Amino acid sequence: METNQLFLASDAALRSVIDRVSPDDLDTPAPAEWSRTPRPTMRDILRAHAYDEAWIPGVLAGTSSADGDNLLGSDLLGDDPIAAYDALNDIATAAVSAGVDPGATFRFQYGDYPAAEGFVHLALYRAFQAWLIAKHLGLPFHLSPELIAGLNEHAVPHAEQWREFGVFPPAIEPPADADDETRLLCTVGFWVP
Repeated sequence: METNQLFLASDAALRSVIDRVSPDDLDTPAPAEWSRTPRPTMRDILRAHAYDEAWIPGVLAGTSSADGDNLLGSDLLGDDPIAAYDALNDIATAAVSAGVDPGATFRFQYGDYPAAEGFVHLALYRAFQAWLIAKHLGLPFHLSPELIAGLNEHAVPHAEQWREFGVFPPAIEPPADADDETRLLCTVGFWVP
């Protein structure tokens, strides 16, 4: 799977979960490790994802927050947070679907990466947050076989390196009857029975 397709599949998975978050869920406390905001709620998590979606066109164009961040502090969610997120997601999806120069550099706050690798970074965040948010809120959700295959191809070989960076928690021993999704989630340390 090409990494831009991995991004699109991960982004679609996250959106499918966010679209099932109810307005009442937005006030639900979120795990502290998901955010730098003290005592985060699901609204804070949605705000972070909206911000991340809003940055996609800039990332694809090679800009970074070091060049100036007109999104920081903006109310990206407004009166209808889910619809606002969806609108930003539509823009990000269109930007990636329009094509990206393979020689492009994605400039993240933590460093510069070739586009192919940058898409993996963006995809990991979205795919595993989709699963974690669904699990946290009790929403039925499974990673698609296509997404599992893409994450196994692009994330699992580098899981230990990501773990050293603090992205993944310690690996978990999968149960004997584990399916592909459970094995993947155990490898990256996110599975919860």
